[in-house]
Amino acid sequence: MKTKNIIWIIALILVIVLIAGLGYGYYKKATMEVKNPIATMEVENFGTVKIELYPELAPQTVANFVTLANRGFYDGLTFHRIVKDFMIQGGDKEGTGQGSAKIADLKEGGEDKAYTIKGEFIANGTQNNKLKFEEGVMGMARSDYTAYSPNLTEESYNSGSSQFFIMTKANTSLNGYYTAFGKVIEGLDIVHKLEEVEVKAPENSEESGNTEVSTPVNPPKITSLKVETNGVDYGLPETLEPFDYMTWMYKQYGLDPSTLGQ
Repeated sequence: MKTKNIIWIIALILVIVLIAGLGYGYYKKATMEVKNPIATMEVENFGTVKIELYPELAPQTVANFVTLANRGFYDGLTFHRIVKDFMIQGGDKEGTGQGSAKIADLKEGGEDKAYTIKGEFIANGTQNNKLKFEEGVMGMARSDYTAYSPNLTEESYNSGSSQFFIMTKANTSLNGYYTAFGKVIEGLDIVHKLEEVEVKAPENSEESGNTEVSTPVNPPKITSLKVETNGVDYGLPETLEPFDYMTWMYKQYGLDPSTLGQ
């Protein structure tokens, strides 16, 4: 009888220990703070900039940026566009503002073709991203095709790829129309030094009509850009087919797009 009671007591203790262990596990999981990813950018002859990313506001954009950065995409690229009291822009392989990343830049064995991602901002349906474009906030650059047709809103909103910009001064006109997905937490002084570099109009400004004096004479180089994810796997972004402006334009004039370049 005593042996039976002892067995029941031991069993009861084991059950209590098991319940306590499970309870602690759930408590730890519920209270554990997941740290946001931190991007560290080294700019040649300027210094280090650290940026906190916000995956809860723009998960696709952060996944895209983290993947490209940690695969070395941004290493060696430049800030190709700088507008004082506005922003500094980089992330273009071509260094002209016309380039984008390719699927092959996102993953081994990926296709050698360009892609875009969905814009994550209020005007494009992402209601929870209310991060304002204040000093130090980082955003995803995109194209604006609405100058050609007001019907190209969706194509414009979903045209971001690899180019990003960092605000040097607040600009409310961008709020809700561009994806804000990070903020400088160290090195804001470096960002302001970058906006002071000498700039000029593009070489083909007369032909293109782009006379904006924003092209650096000596483009600052990003020697390294890596992201510490604190063990979190943000995965790959959902990619979209880029808008083909030239094909669209041909169709507006009733021309056959297959004759492009002929």
